[in-house]
Amino acid sequence: MRCYRCGAELDKSDVCPGCGTNVKVNKRIVSLSNVFYNEGLEKAGVRDMTGAIDALRQSLKLDKNNIDARNLLGLIYYETGEAVAALSEWVISKNLKPEDNLADKYMDYVRNSPAQLDAINQTIKKFNIALNYCKQDSLDLAVIQLKKVLSLNSGFIKAHLLLALLYLKNGNWDKAKIEAQKALKLDTGNVMAKRYLREADSMLLPGESGKLVSDIASSDSDEVIRYNSGNEMIIQPVKKSPIAKSNSIWGILLGAVLGFAAACFLVLPQRIQSINNNNQSRITQISEESDAKSAQINAYEQQVKNLETQIADLQSKVTDYEGVDSTSAAMNSLMNATNIYFNDSSDIEAMAAALEKLDLNAIDDDVSSEFKELYNTLMSLVGPQLATSYYNAGYAAYKEKDYETAITNFSKAYQYDNTNVNTVYYLGNSYYEHGDLDNAKTTYDAVITNFPGTQSASSAQTKLAEINNSGN
Repeated sequence: MRCYRCGAELDKSDVCPGCGTNVKVNKRIVSLSNVFYNEGLEKAGVRDMTGAIDALRQSLKLDKNNIDARNLLGLIYYETGEAVAALSEWVISKNLKPEDNLADKYMDYVRNSPAQLDAINQTIKKFNIALNYCKQDSLDLAVIQLKKVLSLNSGFIKAHLLLALLYLKNGNWDKAKIEAQKALKLDTGNVMAKRYLREADSMLLPGESGKLVSDIASSDSDEVIRYNSGNEMIIQPVKKSPIAKSNSIWGILLGAVLGFAAACFLVLPQRIQSINNNNQSRITQISEESDAKSAQINAYEQQVKNLETQIADLQSKVTDYEGVDSTSAAMNSLMNATNIYFNDSSDIEAMAAALEKLDLNAIDDDVSSEFKELYNTLMSLVGPQLATSYYNAGYAAYKEKDYETAITNFSKAYQYDNTNVNTVYYLGNSYYEHGDLDNAKTTYDAVITNFPGTQSASSAQTKLAEINNSGN
């Protein structure tokens, strides 16, 4: 275990041997984080994925640097079909511990398998389509999409749960029960799956919950009996001999009831089968139309990509033409600054104004070697003074919290002198405070790479970790 303040290796004492900080509370927090990690590991071993996720999240709340807990949480997310959440946890783990990290192995497994990546993308797209169908109350189409999702990834628990919910809404209690049981097999602690399973069981009659057709449930009256055949509940009168009746009318009524029951047995099943066949044909037609529209959308996307490529080529040509004008302007700026230096070498402000629009990086491939030589000679003479002037202006703006002006001046100071660690560090801070986190991360990386071992590099490392942990 290392000290949270200075990073020194801790011993059994409650005081850091490096900086003298009291680390008793920190040790207890890290120990408690490991307790929750062990609890999550045990629950994952018995496939209680919900309980394992809760325990591992609690572990990371206590110690965000618990790499083992974060990697295990990513594995559980991946096992339950949450590939995006899994990759997010592994990326954070990699940023916290760049070397000797199992997260590299897990991410390589996903990234180096094109088929796996395509399956993940298709799963996410189809699941989102199913959700949209649900919002539009097109539940049959949502069921079709969810079946396609589960054919791609049978371990996607959310898809099982949503499909079970749709079956419950449509009254398909048997199918809802099967999907809830599949979800519980993948995650034994899933509360939602248990609720759906209990709801399906409560709605199933004795014959529907798996009993034989011969299991008959008698009614409170002795006149009829009830039993279930498949998804149908049959009500049948008790067989009594017409001879035992004193009045012939009862025999006629009994015959009418028996005739109606015979009609139900012979006609109703065929009618139901015909309706089911029509519904299945309609569903098949809708699925084919959906696939055709998907293929058309893919063709449109390819056309868009081709147009974007053409636009990029045209933009490149336009940029080449613009480069001629920018090179000419750069030469004029350099000659003007050189002339000012010969007339008055102390007029730093005038030279800075002359060089304001000169961006050597933008015209680097277009200028001659004589231009570069003249530029380098002028920079060796006045570059440090220009860098100091821009640095002072940038630092003043930084103190006034005018971060946009600070970024402009620090960038110019860095252009004229890239050896000043304070210039680069305060440029990164200005980007961070201005909300430009991408440029802030790039600048902090430059501090760490170009000025290792400095206090600024250590501070940049801390800032970079804060940005990465915030999810950006």
